[in-house]
Amino acid sequence: MKNPRISAQARIDTPLGPLLLAATPAGLAGAWFDGQRHHPGPIEAPTDPHQAHIAQAARELAEYFAARRQRFDVALDAEGTPFQHAVWSALCRIAPGATASYGEVARGIERAAALRAVGAAVGRNPVSVIVPCHRVLGGDGSLTGYAGGLERKRALLELEAGVAR
Repeated sequence: MKNPRISAQARIDTPLGPLLLAATPAGLAGAWFDGQRHHPGPIEAPTDPHQAHIAQAARELAEYFAARRQRFDVALDAEGTPFQHAVWSALCRIAPGATASYGEVARGIERAAALRAVGAAVGRNPVSVIVPCHRVLGGDGSLTGYAGGLERKRALLELEAGVAR
């Protein structure tokens, strides 16, 4: 993928599989699991695990998976529409260990009728784990689509439930 905004990339290992991190000078632009829907494919940017935002994201993700961190502080610079950014911001307000339905997210951004659009924006979240789209469930509380796969979604929710206790 050629994206002039992205200035660096790196791959890190996680308990749920490799994660590709991409950053701009302003913040983390992406975090994608191998095989994830909407994965950008190869990125035309230098590999630099020491780039500030990538290094911070890698450190924070390691702490998260070791159950020593619940929230992320790395600056974000994800590319998306204003509507997508509103949805992604709402996702960041779902507390670790908690979940919300797509309807609750839609109501939280005062767009209750935009349920399908909210679902699409959640699915297009380019910053897996850090922007916690895995915390969104179906209206009946069921595990529904997750771009990284339902097994990863289940594992993330179980990790957070254990830490939140």
